[in-house]
Amino acid sequence: MTQKKLNIAIIGLGFGAEFIPIYQKHPLANMYAICQRNEDKLNEIGDAFGVDVRYTDYDELLKDPNIDAVHINTPIQAHAEQSLKALRAGKHVACTVPMATTVEECRQIVEASEETGLTYMMMETVVYSREFLFVKEMFEKGELGKIQFLRASHQQEMAGWPGYWEGLPPMHYATHCVGPVLALPKAQAEYVSCFGSGRIDENLIEKYGSPFAIETCHIKLKDSDLSAEVTRSLFNTARQYRESFDVYGSKKSFEWTLIEHEDSVIHTGEVPSKVKIPDYAHLLPDEIASFTTAGVYDSDDNQHLSFIQGAGHGGSHPHLVNEFLSALTEGRAPYPDARESANITCVGILAHESAMAGGKIMKLPEFTLK
Repeated sequence: MTQKKLNIAIIGLGFGAEFIPIYQKHPLANMYAICQRNEDKLNEIGDAFGVDVRYTDYDELLKDPNIDAVHINTPIQAHAEQSLKALRAGKHVACTVPMATTVEECRQIVEASEETGLTYMMMETVVYSREFLFVKEMFEKGELGKIQFLRASHQQEMAGWPGYWEGLPPMHYATHCVGPVLALPKAQAEYVSCFGSGRIDENLIEKYGSPFAIETCHIKLKDSDLSAEVTRSLFNTARQYRESFDVYGSKKSFEWTLIEHEDSVIHTGEVPSKVKIPDYAHLLPDEIASFTTAGVYDSDDNQHLSFIQGAGHGGSHPHLVNEFLSALTEGRAPYPDARESANITCVGILAHESAMAGGKIMKLPEFTLK
């Protein structure tokens, strides 16, 4: 059986360049076009990867009738506007995290996706990382027993990142820790309560009015006896980079390693044992399986900041691409779809509001629930 390949356009070629060869080799995709405002950078990447269709203007790209879907990898402040423009132009959307920076923007994207019938997927790396896939496999096999509690953290030092990151409220970029605690039990957040702690440098506070060094949020899961806890820090907190995910079950529990590159731990009853996390390339088409362990940014002299700090995102990139393309081809919703992406993103947005209000309980809006 033959099927038409999907013409993909990638927007933003810093982190976004990582995905070009994955789409080029995926059997369901044609890596059709790239977009970058800087023409020199655009041509450098286009020449390096052999992509002939190039745009410096996003609005002009959206007029191209050959494009089926766009993959957005631009600064976070642009995500909502660019996603909405694409959906309204008749294009499916994959967008790097977070979905948006306000609850209202999330609502507009959900409505646009549902009104047009087009697919929106937030490309949340952790829920396709080898660590998450390992725990998910344990859970689906019944090895964990009943899930009793979930915890995740994302701690990093963002000094030296582009200026728009400076002073960002920690929970405004919380999807890497919120995503896994909702994805494993296939749940949505119902309400949150969050506390801020400590204080960042005064010059960092000015931009967003957010004083906290660390924000810690409790999440009540809808239609469930479960709650989860997530912790986020961005500045002025001593800690090796860590995206962690712990799950406590009635039979077994999984705890992420405290130190990068060391082994994680499984507790069976009260007995701990270290475990080496396997790769999950076998879940992918053969053509892109190698990208779980190597990509564009994998050499010492050619590394993107998100890769240097993010441990290669757990081999998630080809899994994300495969989920997006498979969902489009099969006519089903990807994970996370628009509502699930909004629920994950709004947890962080509302958690920061809660922290600024001394821990006030904040309910997730109805449009984020299923």
